[in-house]
Amino acid sequence: MPKNVLVISTSLRANSNSEALADAFLNGAQSAGCNAEKVTLKGKTMAFCRGCLACHRLGRCAIDDDAVAIAEKMRRADAIAFATPIYYYEMSGQMKTLLDRCNSLYFSDYAFRSIYLLTAAAEEERDVPERAISGLTGWIDCFEKAALAGTVFAGGVNDAGDINGRPALEEAFSMGRSVGES
Repeated sequence: MPKNVLVISTSLRANSNSEALADAFLNGAQSAGCNAEKVTLKGKTMAFCRGCLACHRLGRCAIDDDAVAIAEKMRRADAIAFATPIYYYEMSGQMKTLLDRCNSLYFSDYAFRSIYLLTAAAEEERDVPERAISGLTGWIDCFEKAALAGTVFAGGVNDAGDINGRPALEEAFSMGRSVGES
């Protein structure tokens, strides 16, 4: 049975480098026969978590916005790939807000086991995405059946389209393809 793969692009910029990574991962997963879908946070309405914990009782967030539908897609996915630009050596704020809003998944019968992180930054040093990886693994650690399955980092990309021709795109494609092959 084909795996259900959800790719979440968290950049709000048109033609962003992290979205190019998301598309490459998506194409790789689709080429391996996965049921793969990309969701972008561009144009979505997503409020901050209120910490009310109503989601524990309701099984979904009490705030009625786009985060509720995204969390449901996450719950049903076998694998999730998050693509984010690195801002100040960390994941984007909108990605962190989405993770906070997915508190309802903690008590659910979630399907996801494999989590991937695709990052792009102007800085080129290999340690640039470490804080973003740490932030995501903090979230993953709350889901005992899930694990960080892989990361891709594209450094030295600032302007839209800078990533074109970079090896990170092929890495993202190959990583997406490997989801369907495992």
